[in-house]
Amino acid sequence: MLKLTKKADYGLISLRHLAVHGRDRSASAKELAEAFRIPVPVLSKVLQKLVREGFLLSEQGTNGGYRLSRDPSTITALEVIRAIDGPIILTTCFTEHGECDLSDQCTVREPLRRVHEGILRLLDSITISDLSADEEPPQSARAVKTGVLSLPVLAS
Repeated sequence: MLKLTKKADYGLISLRHLAVHGRDRSASAKELAEAFRIPVPVLSKVLQKLVREGFLLSEQGTNGGYRLSRDPSTITALEVIRAIDGPIILTTCFTEHGECDLSDQCTVREPLRRVHEGILRLLDSITISDLSADEEPPQSARAVKTGVLSLPVLAS
């Protein structure tokens, strides 16, 4: 079965959350873990890896936490998954040691290669912005982006 590891899933969830909610503030590992019911130690390791790989900035201090280091439209699902899990391998045919006893007579190697390449292309075409497109940012982030701030009408 082809599926993401929990760590890759947690990384994508965190990046998406920061793309939507973290534009004008950072979020702590504890805050993210509580929001998505993820064990803090596991999430902390994922976030640290995302910092090392250049996706996040870590800010120290009272209001510290994590924030995106790049525009979310430039971060692809493929590069995040690779950063956390390493290469995506559909079958051992596509590794550097991809030969097996059936290689010469294998009838599915080429079709599976096309499937593998299609999966990689699809993941490379999906950005963190795409993953967060269905959720509106908080009012303050929308106001900065559009230059319009909606204020409540006060009754006189």
